[in-house]
Amino acid sequence: MNHKNYLACAVLLCSALTATGQDSTQWSLQACIDYAIAHNIQLKQNKIEEEQGKADLAQKKAELFPSLSFSTTQSIDYRPLQKSASNIVTNGIANSSSNKFTQNGNYGLNASWTVWDGGANRKNVKAQKFQNMISSLATQATANSIQEQIAQLYVQILYSKEALDVNRSMAQTADSQYQRGKEMYEQGQISKADLAQLESQAGSAQYDCVATQTQIAAYTRQLKELLEITDDRPFDISGIQSPGDAAMQVIPNVNEVYQAALNLRPEIQSSRLSVAAADLDIDIAKAGYYPSISLSAGIGDSHYSGSRESAGEQMRQNLSASAGITLSIPLFDNKRNKTNVKKARLNKMDSELQFQDQQKQLYSTIEEYWLNAHNNQQQYKAALVQLKSAQSSYELLDEQFKNGLKNIVELMNGRDELMSAQQNKLQSQYNTLLHIQLLKFYQGEHIKL
Repeated sequence: MNHKNYLACAVLLCSALTATGQDSTQWSLQACIDYAIAHNIQLKQNKIEEEQGKADLAQKKAELFPSLSFSTTQSIDYRPLQKSASNIVTNGIANSSSNKFTQNGNYGLNASWTVWDGGANRKNVKAQKFQNMISSLATQATANSIQEQIAQLYVQILYSKEALDVNRSMAQTADSQYQRGKEMYEQGQISKADLAQLESQAGSAQYDCVATQTQIAAYTRQLKELLEITDDRPFDISGIQSPGDAAMQVIPNVNEVYQAALNLRPEIQSSRLSVAAADLDIDIAKAGYYPSISLSAGIGDSHYSGSRESAGEQMRQNLSASAGITLSIPLFDNKRNKTNVKKARLNKMDSELQFQDQQKQLYSTIEEYWLNAHNNQQQYKAALVQLKSAQSSYELLDEQFKNGLKNIVELMNGRDELMSAQQNKLQSQYNTLLHIQLLKFYQGEHIKL
């Protein structure tokens, strides 16, 4: 494909991609976050785990109370070789029967209650409450992570859109230079090789437009995936006002953000609760050393078909009740309790180390965000000066080239310097904006653009 055909295809493709974006519905950052919180699959799974924890807590609370069960057994006995009456013991009572077929019925109502087990049952309830709180905090941590990912993709799309505007402007300028180059070639002012370079520059500028539009589509797809949008509905994000002013705002202090995050971030609260839960697990393990006391009671009744008395009379006579108390004292358990206590203490040490590691990671993340915000803000200030100088220089070079005072090499060098300055300005601007907002988010504020 020659340069002219390549240029025409690039223009058509860029125009088609642009037209596609103009009909899409625009989403604000807050709208994206709200939709993701309501529809994200991982968050829904976390909610299910929370409900499972509530069910476990209800069960552990119910275990503090007595249990009651009813049982019945209906059986048929057949003695084909029986020649004389035989004794049948039913519910502890011996009866005589000469029937080869006998039908027996037994009924029991039994209750049991663990009165004391070293306090383990009540501590298990408290431990489940801790676990439910940790599950809830895990849901919050997932929601925070999703919000950060959405903000990063959102800002990346904003940056790419503004970069696309820059590329389109440069493409128009490159096309204008190419048209002027053709006139100069016809007048004998430049060579055919110079004209080919101008045509290549115009094609490259159009390619940059297409490549940037492709990047926007890729980031948009990732954002839709995070929002669990899987249909082909129109989707686009809305812009923000005065991104340059937002990039120049005061950067929050590292230590102030860190101290606030220690009290607010769910991952820190979760680690802190894990240490408390580990303490409780030690107490639960120690409960194995203590005696346990349980109460039991039951009511039983029975009847059989071989008796001369009716089933109702038999049940009246066979009705019995029982009650008992059981004391269990652990004497030798093959070091089971000792091992459980040791493991619980080791788990607490591990929980404490994880808590320290979470604090270290939190500070490292906040410090990284602060460094990125600070460095990019300084780069943004320098990029504004660089861009102003490069823009003026390129406009002068363009005018001089059209008048035949500058050659192709000088013009293309000037274009490269301007492109570099524009990219530096956009990257530093949006990176500063993103990391300032992330610092504020860790400080307890909502992400706003």
